[in-house]
Amino acid sequence: MPRFSSPVGNGLIAVDRWTEPSQAYFLTHLHSDHTQGLSVHWSRGPLFCSPITARLLLCKFKGLDASLIRDLEVGTTHTLSLISPVTGGEIKVRVTPIDANHCPGSVMYLFQGELGCVLYTGDFRWELTSERANMSKSTLLDALNGEKVDILYLDNTYCNPCFSFPSRKDAAQQVVDIIEKHPDHEVIIGIDTLGKEHLLLHISESLKTKIWVWPERLEIMDLLGLDELFTTDTSQTRIRAVPRYSLTQNNLESLNTIFPTIAIMPTGLPWSQNSPEKGAYTVPYTAHSSFLELEEFMKVIRPSIIVGIVSSSYCLIDPKHHFGEMCGVDNCSTKGHNLFFKVMKGSHGFKVRKKEGKTKVLASVQRSGVNIVRKERRGVKIEECESDFEVPIGSDCSS
Repeated sequence: MPRFSSPVGNGLIAVDRWTEPSQAYFLTHLHSDHTQGLSVHWSRGPLFCSPITARLLLCKFKGLDASLIRDLEVGTTHTLSLISPVTGGEIKVRVTPIDANHCPGSVMYLFQGELGCVLYTGDFRWELTSERANMSKSTLLDALNGEKVDILYLDNTYCNPCFSFPSRKDAAQQVVDIIEKHPDHEVIIGIDTLGKEHLLLHISESLKTKIWVWPERLEIMDLLGLDELFTTDTSQTRIRAVPRYSLTQNNLESLNTIFPTIAIMPTGLPWSQNSPEKGAYTVPYTAHSSFLELEEFMKVIRPSIIVGIVSSSYCLIDPKHHFGEMCGVDNCSTKGHNLFFKVMKGSHGFKVRKKEGKTKVLASVQRSGVNIVRKERRGVKIEECESDFEVPIGSDCSS
């Protein structure tokens, strides 16, 4: 993971980075690949995040010192006072959290002031058919007020012209259509611990039914004020939302020996069990921007420097390759990064192997430390099997 630090070894601002000294720490959202190094014992300094993420953070990390958390109202510009590691003088930084339309509480951060103008998107969906995304666009343009973005740290998960996705609303309707075509089947849908709530709400409202979730997931729904539409009682519904890692062909076959069952994986990735004849469906529902959406975003921002926040040794997803002509006088050079910022960069859990002249990307599933009892409570038999499906270069596993 690349390092970004100040001339004396300490960055002033860290975004989704938790293991090195900084004066202020910012969390974009609560997916596990953005909280690596964060734990209940974390005490390095003030942690800034959205109000929703603040609530979820204390739920996930029970025992974390709540006095360290500073929630920032989304869409509002806040001023921070930092100390220059060079002169010892005060440095003023304005920060505006902007709705990232990725998962509950997710935000982009726009930093402005004496350190320059830096925009960190985190994971985001620039889906301009969505009213929320259009509000984010207006908030961002208002905050910039004509100012040029010096450095853009971009979610380049699907920064390849081969990735094209429908709107999440249309993809959600595809899921409903599949369920309606199987009125006599149990339905299992693969989701993460956080995210795809709008998909589940669309299913619940369209089919006028509750949806089963495992107990920890219901706690999240309760914090989000959505618990009335969900249940942990399997007798109340035939639709279950289960941890995505539990959807395997063996599990599906086992369930079908008990009752006719179909499985639906909402993801931007191809799913190895995508075979409708066997009751396994993939629906292109993703919380990351498609290539065309990234292109539209770049037309609006046109930064001087662009840096992808998702990287892998052989993945041809460097946004400079596709969007270099949209950048400023620096032609998107990565030289001279703002040294006062530390940001997370990673491959979202994918291992890349080079074998016999071919590039193969293997899904590396990050298993949580749940014990057997908790796994059983999540409603699906868990098999410790190795993922072996190939996925397109540039993909990630958080969909």
